[in-house]
Amino acid sequence: MSKAKITIYTTPYCPYCHAAKTLLNRKGAAFEEIDVQDPALRQQMMLRANGRRTVPQIFIGEIHVGGSDDIHELDRRGRLDSLLVSA
Repeated sequence: MSKAKITIYTTPYCPYCHAAKTLLNRKGAAFEEIDVQDPALRQQMMLRANGRRTVPQIFIGEIHVGGSDDIHELDRRGRLDSLLVSA
């Protein structure tokens, strides 16, 4: 389904990361996962996500969606599918 480049910053032990990835997989959306256990990658995430330190941080194209609750809310409102295709 997805035409947009999706990037999700995660850690392996984060349940919210797993929930967000499950949603994206269910939507058939391919994504790049970046493990921020590496301090340099966490710093990259924080710069891109306006200082946010928590994971996941999700980007669809250049749009910062936010975290797991945010992407699930977009889906509940029926806005995620169009974002996945149009971003």
